[in-house]
Amino acid sequence: MPYRDVVAATAAIGALTRGSRHRDAVTLFSRVLSDGIPPNEFTFGTVLRSATALRDLRVGTQLHACVAKFGLCSNVFVGSALVDHYAKMGAMAEAQSALGDTHEPNVVSYTALIAGFLKNGMFDDAHRLFQCMPERNVVSWNAMIGGCSQAGLNEEAVGLFLEMCRQGVRPNDSTFPCVLTSVANAGALGVGRSVHASAIKLLGKLDVYIGNSLVSCYARCGSLEDSVLAFRKMKQKNLVTWNALICGYAQNGRGQEALGAYETMRAMGLKADNVTLLGLLFGCNHAGLVDEGYSLFKTAQLEQAGILKPEHYACVVDLLSRANRFDDAKRFLQELPFEPGIGFWKSMIGGCQIHWNKDLAESVAERIQALDPKDTSSYILLSNVYSAAGSWQSVSMIRRQIKEKGLKRITGCSWIEVQNDVHVFFNGDSRHSQCDEIYMMLESCLGTEEDEHCLV
Repeated sequence: MPYRDVVAATAAIGALTRGSRHRDAVTLFSRVLSDGIPPNEFTFGTVLRSATALRDLRVGTQLHACVAKFGLCSNVFVGSALVDHYAKMGAMAEAQSALGDTHEPNVVSYTALIAGFLKNGMFDDAHRLFQCMPERNVVSWNAMIGGCSQAGLNEEAVGLFLEMCRQGVRPNDSTFPCVLTSVANAGALGVGRSVHASAIKLLGKLDVYIGNSLVSCYARCGSLEDSVLAFRKMKQKNLVTWNALICGYAQNGRGQEALGAYETMRAMGLKADNVTLLGLLFGCNHAGLVDEGYSLFKTAQLEQAGILKPEHYACVVDLLSRANRFDDAKRFLQELPFEPGIGFWKSMIGGCQIHWNKDLAESVAERIQALDPKDTSSYILLSNVYSAAGSWQSVSMIRRQIKEKGLKRITGCSWIEVQNDVHVFFNGDSRHSQCDEIYMMLESCLGTEEDEHCLV
């Protein structure tokens, strides 16, 4: 039926959008246009949400042309919707253009573009825009903190959180999970405790999302006691909560406790998902619980085959290889429902290193190099096997091959937390502000050690 005015038409389009009938919403918008009803800013704002949900840049571009035709490009409501649409589609040049066309863009417009920059890895652009925003609210701060956290820019995320607090912007329930994720990635236990205290001070009652983040953060920072305490204090728990606890036990080498938590979870009527199973397999792997881990996998195969992913199969290969059950691991690989990738063979080489199995390591390394000739890690793993077995001539040969092929090793790093500051160090690092003092102390310690040996 034809709609008599723009209000009724917009309401109908909005109802379809809210009902996730996005293709119908776009079709109805076209019909409204053909009926001669001129859309207003609310009509465009609504139908652009459907175009975004459809992930259809072509529809968004056509709607943008309609916006221009009706002279609404400068409208802040329509402009924000266009910026949001283009940013979510990854069309950042168009998003910036839409922001430029908007008359007096508001915090929503800027935040949409910032989120787009961060999603597309354009951190410097996001930071520049954030700094020059005429107004910033908790949503824009959260967008920056969350974007940095997702991009692995952990120090930047924590720094933004501290700056946010210094500027008197009150964090909300959405702020803390992002910050705690970055803290966990950095392993900064002291900072995590400070953020936890801030959450209690500012929010009082912590919701399940913050609680889940705390359980995970403390476990990943190595404080399992605090992780379990945070878990026990939570009044509301969901599957994610139990997964955080199980993975926390697993990451800290407490396989039996992980299995115990899983049994309690099942007794409460919760079913495992792929994260639960991965955490359990990881825990069994590092606690040497081979039969228990393999039994869990076989049960999942029978009862919940839909949750199984390649990483679960790789975990089983690692589990069997670490236990020196190479025949079982090879048989398991032969029975895989898909072609094993490099990760599976690397798991087997890891077991070869533990048990000094040179012959198997060599054949597995050949498989990895056939799959990816530029993969340096296979050479390193094989070198480690030779080193563990005392075959130093073979170690030298592998290192020569790495050099001749022009392969580069991924530099390992370590970090230490001092007075709530996390200091990261790479092999041969010289970028730290106290580099000279650090090397001087290291030489002093090594010199002292040599002197002691001389005295003996």
